[in-house]
Amino acid sequence: MNMIEAINSAMDVALARDANVTVLGEDVGFFGGVFRATAGLQAKHGKTRVFDTPITECGIIGVAVGMAAYGLRPIPEIQFADYIYPALDQLVSEAARLRYRSAGEFPMPITVRSPFGGGIFGGQTHSQSPEAIFTHVSGLKTVVPSTPYDAKGLLLASIEDNDPTIFFEPKRIYNGPFDGHYDRPVSPWAKHEGSEVPEGYYTIPLGKAAIVREGADVTILTYGTMVHVARAAVEELGVDAEVIDLRTLVPLDIETIEASVKKTGRCLIVHEATRTSGFGAELAAMVQERCFYHLEAPVERVTGFDTPYPHSLEWAYFPGPIRIGMALEKVMKD
Repeated sequence: MNMIEAINSAMDVALARDANVTVLGEDVGFFGGVFRATAGLQAKHGKTRVFDTPITECGIIGVAVGMAAYGLRPIPEIQFADYIYPALDQLVSEAARLRYRSAGEFPMPITVRSPFGGGIFGGQTHSQSPEAIFTHVSGLKTVVPSTPYDAKGLLLASIEDNDPTIFFEPKRIYNGPFDGHYDRPVSPWAKHEGSEVPEGYYTIPLGKAAIVREGADVTILTYGTMVHVARAAVEELGVDAEVIDLRTLVPLDIETIEASVKKTGRCLIVHEATRTSGFGAELAAMVQERCFYHLEAPVERVTGFDTPYPHSLEWAYFPGPIRIGMALEKVMKD
């Protein structure tokens, strides 16, 4: 499966297993979503289980909060992560707080799906990576898959979780992994081991990172599209790097991170989002707190820049193999 098919399969399984699961959002019903992630679900499960909403993100999440409070498990889709900001009040002030303020009486089993990230020439309003905003909010979980196998297992785990989860889908890798070389032919998921996705039910626990490449000289912490870019970069450079796919930012598998950095003595963090207050800053702080006496060099970051996402300079902004290679040379030299 590619990632779109895996996400579709996860929702199909969830809808079939639990009558309380519903899917809602702009064009998710008859049309099947702008990326076709919900294709065929309305025809199979009915218009009361999979239905279209008006173009109002605050309304979509507001309705989902009410549904969850009454015992349903809604899966609202925000068509692009760039448009999630109008729903911040509902997510931050209501969804993230209700279970706490009700002393556990009202769980909030909402899973907000949204495509995010760049690499498709979407410009400043279709390429943003706002994950750090949500990791800052107590009560929300934040998940970012990097393969079809992980996407299905993590999505099913998110749907079954009683806390609200923001499930960001890296749209650059919907149809295949990406090594950062935009001038090369696209590689399909069929050639990648992560495309082997079981048809039925399975879950991947939230809060458990994956070591996608073992190494001894430097630890690379990353997630989403950047997992593939970072892995390709170290293999091209011949660096013995350990690449860790975080998979979930909250809860974070700090034990795996700590063990790796203490082994390698060096750490590089890679993400697409803007640099200032990006999630990489939190990662760097935690690595410094836990691994200070094991570090042989300062923690390095390769990120997007502190600008709106540029359309004409897409590949200058996008953290690619050249910038990752420069950072690796620096952290290995120090």
